[in-house]
Amino acid sequence: MAQAGILGIASYVGEHIVTNADFEKTLDTSDEWIRTRTGIEERRFAADDMNTSDMAYEAAKEAIAESGIAAEEIDLILVATVTPDMPFPSVSTLIQERLGAKKAAAMDISAACAGFIYGLATGQQFIETGAYKYILVVGVEKLSKITNMEDRNTAVLFGDGAGAAIMGPVSEGRGILAFDLGADGSGAMHINQQGKYLEMNGREVFKFAVRQMGESALKVLDKAGLTKEDVDFLVPHQANIRIMEASRERLELPVEKMSKRIHKYGNTSSASIPMAMVDDLKDGKIKDGDLLVLVGFGGGLVWGSVALRWGR
Repeated sequence: MAQAGILGIASYVGEHIVTNADFEKTLDTSDEWIRTRTGIEERRFAADDMNTSDMAYEAAKEAIAESGIAAEEIDLILVATVTPDMPFPSVSTLIQERLGAKKAAAMDISAACAGFIYGLATGQQFIETGAYKYILVVGVEKLSKITNMEDRNTAVLFGDGAGAAIMGPVSEGRGILAFDLGADGSGAMHINQQGKYLEMNGREVFKFAVRQMGESALKVLDKAGLTKEDVDFLVPHQANIRIMEASRERLELPVEKMSKRIHKYGNTSSASIPMAMVDDLKDGKIKDGDLLVLVGFGGGLVWGSVALRWGR
């Protein structure tokens, strides 16, 4: 049975940098208030004429190039997003045509901020059963289009971006070692979009995330037959620095072993984990053979984690 892992990964970030100082001009808030409560210093917004599929395409194109395979070899495209260009057709089908991935099946996944994790876990099943060989997984969001910029509680939190990974067979002992997925629909209304804008009960989401992120990270290690001491690097969903720190503390990791990119991008939902991984790889924080724990949570309420041995 093939072992499924990541062969190439890339990202695309919105072109407009929006700082906390920019929000000070329009909202009753301050740079200090935002930084101390969230860890965010700036975020990126995509141009008005750039759709979710455009960002997904840019990240996917780079991930394909890095993987060394051809677009025509991709068997399946999975796009995790809650901000598609339109209800249908799916973002995955839109980028399939642009990439020239002519034989690929395509579908979108709606798992909010845990979407990329759900995508990796789904892709693993197709590869390890032998059904497919190469799978493109994209986490992408244009959250600026569903964020009420007059709501001081949510306007400062979110950004736009995309992260894409090519999954395929890797050598024994590398790749995805275990995953943990879960949901609690009783908290569905704590993060939701019913009208034009998203709404969030920050207090309830915070309590849920602090508990569930740490629990899922420990559970996936147990499933993989590993312990906290085996972890080389933690890549949590970049939602709030206090939530991220709580996850790190549950794993008893030093500060330098956790990815921290929230100050640059804010919360980019399903794109946050792959976007962070790209930056961490460039900075040499993720190295060949490292054991990574990727963990996310989001609206649903849903959560997910993956234990991944980096390398091909």
